[in-house]
Amino acid sequence: MHILLIHQAFAALNEAGGTRHYELATYLARKGHQVTIIASPVSYLTGKGRKSDSDKHLKIEGIRILRTYTYPALHKSFIHRAISFISFMVSSLIKGLSIRNVDIVWGTSPPIFQSLTAWMIARLKRKPFLLEIRDLWPAFAIQVGVLKNPLLIHLSLWLEKFLYRHADKIVVNSPGFIHYIQDKGARNIIMIPNGSDVDMFTPLDDGSNFRREHHIENQFIVMYAGAHGISNDLEVILTAAKMLKDKKQIQFTLIGDGKEKPALMKVAKEQDLSNVMFIDPIAKDQMAVALAAADICIAILKPIELFKTTYPNKVFDYMAAGRAILLLIDGVIRKVVEEARCGIFIQPGNPQELASAILWMSNHPIERKKMGKSGRIYLEKHFNRNEIADTFNKVIEKCAKT
Repeated sequence: MHILLIHQAFAALNEAGGTRHYELATYLARKGHQVTIIASPVSYLTGKGRKSDSDKHLKIEGIRILRTYTYPALHKSFIHRAISFISFMVSSLIKGLSIRNVDIVWGTSPPIFQSLTAWMIARLKRKPFLLEIRDLWPAFAIQVGVLKNPLLIHLSLWLEKFLYRHADKIVVNSPGFIHYIQDKGARNIIMIPNGSDVDMFTPLDDGSNFRREHHIENQFIVMYAGAHGISNDLEVILTAAKMLKDKKQIQFTLIGDGKEKPALMKVAKEQDLSNVMFIDPIAKDQMAVALAAADICIAILKPIELFKTTYPNKVFDYMAAGRAILLLIDGVIRKVVEEARCGIFIQPGNPQELASAILWMSNHPIERKKMGKSGRIYLEKHFNRNEIADTFNKVIEKCAKT
């Protein structure tokens, strides 16, 4: 079977960013399927282009990756971001129509525009269209305040409903999305959650190499790894760091990139937060080394009602790494963390509560390590990426036959 995936933000293990699709695609290839991926040559996380043209067309572990033109300035403003999305939508459509002998077209959102491309290719080739929903765009963008223009909101909501109603199969990665998309007309829905590759992480590693590299030996490391965007509410972490400035043994380490990173770094400098360190994005195959250096890990989003529906990838990686979690996200992911007994829930947007929880964690190493171990065991049982990939394989095989 030949599977065509349209995914602007696709990242392999040697790149920074989420690798759910790389892991799923390589699993499908090992099952004997041919997988072609049309992706952007511009990093979705950093906004930077690839270093050489040779990176634009390559084959890794049985999957073929084709990089097609994308307007590069996606982090300058919302308008530039929209232009980037539309440019990829058009170029990926042209490229996709040239791919032969496709059996199923797989679209993923966000960005939602690339899913329209996937639908058009599927219909023109008379093949099934599988739509994967990874967050509720444009609803998230509207609630955060990124999407404000009434016309763009109307068009985006129309496109969202159109895709829900015209997909042959819809995959969501969180149970929190199901009711919302059903209300928008979605049908044939299945939940295949986010998870993590347990073989990628070694919970017993003490992270000594990473600590030495960044000169943070003998510190209590509070780590955040992920996007530095408006939704991530990282100002709360900086405020907590300011409250704990006199606790010299506590070091905040923020790994990643995003539109808000320069502003966050400016705040940290202005407030002389010597206990805060910003580190450039790390490739996924190096993330285990970084997380091994953490004593505790933070997962955080703004206190917005719709964010209660999400299953953030980073939480599952933290669990796989065997690290205790401070969770500033309510809803379905809170239920996972509490059932796994792998962390502490903190009201989103509350830096004082975050600072208090960090102090408690630093003073209770036995309880902290017990949480980390419990999270790893729970993830192995419920969110193992290999088992998730097997379920996805069965779904996509069945959809291709319809």
